[in-house]
This record gives sequence, C-alpha cells and structure tokens, in this order.
Amino acid sequence: MRVHSYTFRRVLQGLAMYVALVLALSAVFNQVAERSLRARIEEDVVQVLRSAGDLEPEAFDELRIATFGDLTRRNHLDDPWLSRVLWRSADILSFRFGQSAGLKSATGERSVLGLILEALPNTLLLFGSEAILVMVFGVVVGLLAARRRDGVLDRGLSVLPMFLTGFPAWWIGMLALMAFSYALPLFPSGGIHANPAPAGFPGVLDLLWHLALPLIVLVALNLWGFALQVRNLVVGLVESPWIKAARARGIPERSILFHHVLAGARPALLTMVVMGLLQSISGNLLIEGIFGWPGLGNLYFIAVQQADVPVLLGVLSFQTFLNLVGLVCLDLAYRFLDPRIAARGQP
Repeated sequence: MRVHSYTFRRVLQGLAMYVALVLALSAVFNQVAERSLRARIEEDVVQVLRSAGDLEPEAFDELRIATFGDLTRRNHLDDPWLSRVLWRSADILSFRFGQSAGLKSATGERSVLGLILEALPNTLLLFGSEAILVMVFGVVVGLLAARRRDGVLDRGLSVLPMFLTGFPAWWIGMLALMAFSYALPLFPSGGIHANPAPAGFPGVLDLLWHLALPLIVLVALNLWGFALQVRNLVVGLVESPWIKAARARGIPERSILFHHVLAGARPALLTMVVMGLLQSISGNLLIEGIFGWPGLGNLYFIAVQQADVPVLLGVLSFQTFLNLVGLVCLDLAYRFLDPRIAARGQP
C-alpha cells in the first residue's frame, strides 16, 4: 500500500510540475505565438475568399470580416490575456500543438505533433544507441581502471576527458565528416537513408551505414567522461565494509568488481544513464545539424531558422514532458534499487 501511495504522490508531483512549466511557457511565448496564429488566420481568410469566386465588393468585405471574426473567436484571440494563456496551456497539455507555419512532414502534413513523432524515433535511434554503448563500455573501462589504480588505463582516463572537453563537439564532428566522408569516403556525408531509400534488408544496412559515423563520434566524445565517473564511484566503494568482507571470504577480485561493487553502484549508475538518455531524447542540435540527422534537435534548429513558433513551442513542451517522465521513473526506480530509500517511509 505504501508503494502505491508513494508512486501516486511522485506521479502527481511530476504532473503538477509539468502543468506549472507549461503555464510559464505559454505566458512567456504568448505574444509571439499569437502573432504567428494571426498570420495563419489571415492565410486561411485569403483561401476562403479565393474559393468564394467572384463577389460584389460589399459581399467580399462581409465574407472577409465574418471569416476573420469567426476564426479569431474560435482561436480565443478576442479573450482576455489570462484566458488566452489558459486556453493555450490546455492545448499543449492535451498535445494539441496546432499546425506549423511552414514545415511539413514526409507525408506533407503540417501537424506539429506529426512532425515531432516523425523526428523522435530518429533521435532515439541515434542518441539511444549512443547511451547504451557508452553505458556498457564505460562501465567496463571504469571498472578496469579502478581495479588497477595508477595504471596506464587509469592515468589515461584522468587525462582523456579533460582533453576531449576542450574541443567543441561540432568541431570534432566536422573533422570526422571531412576525414571519413570526403577524404576517405567510408561513410555517407549525411542523412538517414540514401535517395531513393532501398527497401527490405538492404534498407536496414543502409540505415546502419548512415548511423555509423555520427554514432562513432558521439561514443568517442562521451565514453571517457562516463568511464571516469564510474571509476571514481567504484574507488569510493571498494573500501566499503561489505567489499572487505567479500575479500576476506576469498572471493576473486574480478568477481568482487563486476558483481559486488557493481551492485552497490546501481543507483548512481542508473542516474547517469537516465540523465544521459534524457539528454539524448532532447537531441543534440549541432551533431544532428552537421550530419543532417532528421531528429528533434534538427527539427528545432530548422524551426528557429524559419521562425516557426508552433513547432518551437511543441518541441520544447514535448521535451519538457519526456524529461519529467524520465525523472519520475528514475525516482520510482531508486526506491526498488536502494532498500534504504524505501525504508525511510516506514515507521
């Protein structure tokens, strides 16, 4: 019963936070969003007038005024400011992001939600794959570095993250693109598929070929920092009482590292993985832009260039929702991974 109560409370707190953030976004971007909406209404009025055919001047003006007034009332633009903000917040909370100002999906639709759902799987594929590879190899490298402190791997791990941090990710991406797409044409220069995209199994291979270079760049940039965090976490755990007890029982050091220490580090590792995955969902503007990867970051970047306010608001709100969902799930997972957290709520 306590578990259900705790879960309900955390979910309710996450929803309250999301509502508060959506209200803030709606209030901040209200004027810009309404300007874009009025421009779209004027376009709709022009379309109605064109489809009406030849009209007398008086009938033309009446139709224009009536259509404009109807669309204005339907979009609540004649309501007070607070009411307009609340209506916009209600639309965002129900994922009714409206129509884009100019961007279209692959099927030709202008639905903002359709554009987001079209770009989201691509972002998850690229950055989700990167998060999984960084987690797996980062844990192994971090454990090996902690096992042999002051060794070659441990010393290299203390230098590499600082060295790579000094170089911008976009610069490394451009170097990789110039080296392996143009100087040595091993990988395509951008996109997610060839044009035209092959079908069936060749299409899967083509997708993996386009995925390879940006994925290699992301893993190379982020692996060493994650491994260093794992190494520092493990070094702090190896002197714990239960680890000393395991050594006293004669358990091999390799088994201690990969089983006992890793079990104690699960909550912290989960935090690093989930936070990295949330950043992946948000997308990387520069990396997606350099490699022409059609994800959320690239969609946001194009919307900024074209001043497409509905898409900007939709992407920002959707990313906020996904981040809060991830944080709530992380909080709930902590309760099951760490018994001490669950014990705090017991008398």
